[in-house]
Amino acid sequence: MLLNIFIIVSAIATGLLLLSPRLSKSTVWRATVTPLASIIGSGFLVLAPILVSDYGYIAPLVMAGLCLGAFLFGAAIRFNILQRNVDHPLPDPWTNRLELAASWALVFAFTISVGYYLNLFGAFGVSLTPFDNSANAKLLTSAVYILILIVGWTRGFKALEKMEYSAVTLKLAIIVSLLVGLSWYFYQKASAETLFDHPPLLCGWPALTLAFGLIITVQGFETSRYLGRDYDPATRIKSMRLAQIVSTVIYMIYIGLFAYSFEREQFALTETAIIDMMGIITPVLPLLLVAAALAAQFSAAIADTSGSGGLVEELTRGHVKARTGYAILVGMGLLMTWSADVFQIIAYASRAFALYYTLQSVIAARRAFLTGGNRLKGVGFVLLAMLGVLIVLFGNDVESSNG
Repeated sequence: MLLNIFIIVSAIATGLLLLSPRLSKSTVWRATVTPLASIIGSGFLVLAPILVSDYGYIAPLVMAGLCLGAFLFGAAIRFNILQRNVDHPLPDPWTNRLELAASWALVFAFTISVGYYLNLFGAFGVSLTPFDNSANAKLLTSAVYILILIVGWTRGFKALEKMEYSAVTLKLAIIVSLLVGLSWYFYQKASAETLFDHPPLLCGWPALTLAFGLIITVQGFETSRYLGRDYDPATRIKSMRLAQIVSTVIYMIYIGLFAYSFEREQFALTETAIIDMMGIITPVLPLLLVAAALAAQFSAAIADTSGSGGLVEELTRGHVKARTGYAILVGMGLLMTWSADVFQIIAYASRAFALYYTLQSVIAARRAFLTGGNRLKGVGFVLLAMLGVLIVLFGNDVESSNG
């Protein structure tokens, strides 16, 4: 009973802090909300069971590797933001062509990622109801697609952004309460000397390709690149870095506690496995977690839908309006919802974003070599591009990695 009260109080306190005028009116924080919404849109829902089941006690190390890889790809994009806004950029037609290709790759990646977010939304939305089955989850996913299309078509990005800030606030508040409950459970297990030390089930190449297939769970930082209409370059760079730092702290605490607290046999590899895990700690956490899941997927889907629609309008020089881009995304998303499962979509989305990161790394490398004093950075960006190619070619899903 006392734990439930503490969990709820921590959620309320976090929510009030995030809604305080000093924070909610901060330009940097508002610019951080969009990438943060995508980065922790779903990773905290699906990552823990996957990592602990397949990687055992080295799950926190794999999580650290994912966050580091994302931060390095983010460094390439931040370098490109900076170089695009120098006073006298060097004319380079090849860079412009690469930017165009990268932007179209991102539109494609956004389309898949929104499908990933909203399919999780559907799964969690029906998880605690009598209607918990795949067909009803897909129906709920389809309904939310239509809702986002209606809002985006009739009111545009500003309406979506207002919905997003509220959703992110709710999500972060519940994540803090989840970490409070998980910390208490971890402490109880440690005090009783009953923590678990699971050996990895995967090693070598299968372990690496599964990690490649999970890069989607830490993506989202790239949305800062496309907020130029609302924020200056310095703010976008700072907000991207802050979003990645905040999400890394959340992920590392979460996976670090989860990896040693539960028996491997206590959960199945499903998209909603985390609900059963949190129910072991206290009955209030599954309810909060479902609320966080719905807010997380909704806010992340909004962020990527907004980015996709704006990109399509920009790339077609206004011939295809943003709201038409929303409609195309929704149509493709509905097709994907009824033809693929969540774990397949995760791997597809990881490859799609890896293609975008590869192109951004190539662009950063080219700019680094063309400008003086950045040759060492250029070499680093070339290595990043090579990593991106490996992810595109070999990123795997959970079911394939397990044979």
